[in-house]
Amino acid sequence: MYIEKIYLENFRNYKKLEADFSDRINILYGDNAQGKTNILEALYVGATTRSHRPVKDKDMILFGEEESHIRIEVKKRNIGHRVDMHLRKGKSKTVMIDGIPIRRTSELFGLINIIFFSPEDLAIVKEGPAERRRFMDMELCQLSRIYYSNLADYNKVLNQRNNLLRSISYNRSLMDTLEVWDEQLVTYGKRVIEERSNFIDMLRELVIRVHGEITEGRENIEIKYEPQVKADDLSDVLLDRRDMDLKYATTTTGPQRDDIGIYIDGKDVRAYGSQGQQRTAALTLKLAEIELVRSVINDTPILLLDDVMSELDTKRRNALLGTINNLQTIVTCTGYDDFIKERIPMDNIFHVVKGSVNKM
Repeated sequence: MYIEKIYLENFRNYKKLEADFSDRINILYGDNAQGKTNILEALYVGATTRSHRPVKDKDMILFGEEESHIRIEVKKRNIGHRVDMHLRKGKSKTVMIDGIPIRRTSELFGLINIIFFSPEDLAIVKEGPAERRRFMDMELCQLSRIYYSNLADYNKVLNQRNNLLRSISYNRSLMDTLEVWDEQLVTYGKRVIEERSNFIDMLRELVIRVHGEITEGRENIEIKYEPQVKADDLSDVLLDRRDMDLKYATTTTGPQRDDIGIYIDGKDVRAYGSQGQQRTAALTLKLAEIELVRSVINDTPILLLDDVMSELDTKRRNALLGTINNLQTIVTCTGYDDFIKERIPMDNIFHVVKGSVNKM
């Protein structure tokens, strides 16, 4: 699987852009704040319908414009496909696959499998649980349309229930409707918990192997899915905490509070690991993610590296470079000296300057 071409119109700082990519290593280099990451963001949006950043659709439209267009041409198992996506202010996005409009954005998932790796991902271990939940959700949504649907339904019901809890504080007669939302929350919540648990189970052996290679066997790593509540207990715990939920006017139980436990030699690396151990564990998660996606889809995912090479030391950089030999990789950087030193073949080199992309 690889992306052949991207076309942008009124996206971020690009009035118009058209670029062709090699199926191997593509370098986007230039100074900071020139638009390199915006290209990777557009690719990710075109594959998943959402940004890797916590932003709304309207934030990605060029200032002063009402609509943005992303077109991606991809080759998958020697068959070409085209994705067209329009982001519009004040309206829902529209998506077409091979010229045919889709009714639900979830129909796009699985067509293009992308793994995004940025310096922020190196902090996934030491940051709060929200970042680790995001790690699970971003990949699971690409691998499973069912998971995406269950997660979306869960979040929708969760918001409705929280709104109801706030309303009950000044209108107790609404208590009778709470049970209806509880039943739906349990239904979707159990599915989310079970699929997250399966995901971590699949990832575990890969994490152990990859981490052993990076550390040359000097450390033992273990990852565990840490749901706030087990799937089978969700209904009972939700009922037990109802008074607390009413007191604080929010839902205090469920997968919105899950975490991933990461342990090195039996110690919680989130709290007790050195910065080097935390960064190695984060890199391990991303490299294991690549291997997992490859095995699940029986194809090669597309790897986007956003200025991450400069954040890694030689050992970790070599571990990352060792995975990209047969992957289409699109890299942003301020310079490509590291690739020259490591004798990594660069099939395409683009110079990005103020929203202009020139092929070298």
